Amino acid sequence: MRFTSLVIELIRARPRLIVWIAVLLQAAMWLFVALVFYRSPPGSLATLLAFGREYQVGTDLGPPLPVWLADMAYRAAGGHMFGVYVLAELCEIATFIALFHLSRAVVGSQQAVLAVLLTVTVLAFSSSALDFGPLVLARPLWALLLLHSWQIIGQRRGNAWFVWSIEAGLLLLTTPAAIFLLLLIVVFAISTAGGRRTLRGLDPLFALIVVAVLALPYAIWLMRAETLTMPVLPQVSELNARVLHAAWLLGGLALGAAAIPALTFLNTGMFAGKGEEPPIIYRPPVEPLASNFVYFFALAPPLGAVLISGLLGLESVVGGAAVMLVMSGLAVVAAAGDLIAMRRARMLRMVWAAAIIAPAIGVVLAVLIMPWTGTGEIATSMPARAISDFFDESFARRTNHRLRAVAGETQLASLIALHSGRPHLFIDADPARTPWMNQAKFSETGGVVVWRASDTAGTPPPEILKRFPNIVPEVPRAFEWLVTGRQQLLRIGWAIVRPKGT
Repeated sequence: MRFTSLVIELIRARPRLIVWIAVLLQAAMWLFVALVFYRSPPGSLATLLAFGREYQVGTDLGPPLPVWLADMAYRAAGGHMFGVYVLAELCEIATFIALFHLSRAVVGSQQAVLAVLLTVTVLAFSSSALDFGPLVLARPLWALLLLHSWQIIGQRRGNAWFVWSIEAGLLLLTTPAAIFLLLLIVVFAISTAGGRRTLRGLDPLFALIVVAVLALPYAIWLMRAETLTMPVLPQVSELNARVLHAAWLLGGLALGAAAIPALTFLNTGMFAGKGEEPPIIYRPPVEPLASNFVYFFALAPPLGAVLISGLLGLESVVGGAAVMLVMSGLAVVAAAGDLIAMRRARMLRMVWAAAIIAPAIGVVLAVLIMPWTGTGEIATSMPARAISDFFDESFARRTNHRLRAVAGETQLASLIALHSGRPHLFIDADPARTPWMNQAKFSETGGVVVWRASDTAGTPPPEILKRFPNIVPEVPRAFEWLVTGRQQLLRIGWAIVRPKGT
């Protein structure tokens, strides 16, 4: 009897089960890493939560939906970051499940599994899995939008228009790149006969009304905040530098998707065993409109985003690499043909698993090894809970009032704002960023001003002393890192601004 791998048989017989197992194991892996090795939020997540506490219609962080959802998840978990991490992983799971349904409609269930497994490697390398924000929330919304766009254009399912309009409106409330992504859908619809056929009727008009109603509050805030300005195009003398920058961004996208060509190359006939009869993953023929849909949304978003980011001089790809590459796995599967031979299945499984686990191992090794090399600090190793508890209790003990606001260095102040009392964050260096708090209100309610201490006396930096000339610095408080190693203790200088009337 010819032996066939159990995984291959499951792909043939239970494709949906394989997808759920893969995405749930990846989510469980990252949750384990966060709970064991993260003592403070990654990236700018603490600042995002501090902004979310205020429930503003718009901030300089972008549209409000990610900020609001992060705060809701944080409160639902009882003031623990676990809720936000779960929310981030739910977005990852929803992205892959939506992609599976889209892939199944195009290439069938069996090859849809391969498309999802390839895309998992792209998202593992191209972006953070736990740093919830616009780039994370936009992934499932874009995947769902593509799914229902295909149902409308390719399958002519008019009942998908309402869901499509909701997703488009939510995407506009999530990322500024939503306009670019929606324009791509419009371009594809207009450029194809099937797409033009779907635009005839009242359904698109009703969908446009729903999208406008959802996005209207944020649009009004943008107009009142006077942030709608025309982008500044580069001068002729800057074009060479911008083109080079765009090439670097394109290279970064290619590097994020490097596991796909690696797995494709390993599955070629060069690595086939002598006399091997590889198992075949079959699909029904793909219609031309479906192929065009897949290739367009696999190529147009990343190329367009690189062009826009290069011309505007943005540091990263607009919309996020993971959003722009979400169709890359399906595009490779669609181009592979109706029959895909799985050669050296064991080796492919090992390489795929290594691509998934490598980013998590990199995070763990950085946490454990970098403190001993002295090359830099790990932001997630800060003891966020101990820091916030100390300053909250110190303020309450000194003033007999609850801590209502915190200012100073934004990173440290954001960690203190995570305390269960949820004090307001005041970015004193740029008060316009925190319109719910200003210098006069901060002086009235009182609060804590924090900074990195550079000496044992806790002397404030000149810029902080200029903004708070009357503060009396306290003895700096030292905190231990998760792994101290050769690093010095984290020393935080601080001062109390007493509430008026005390």
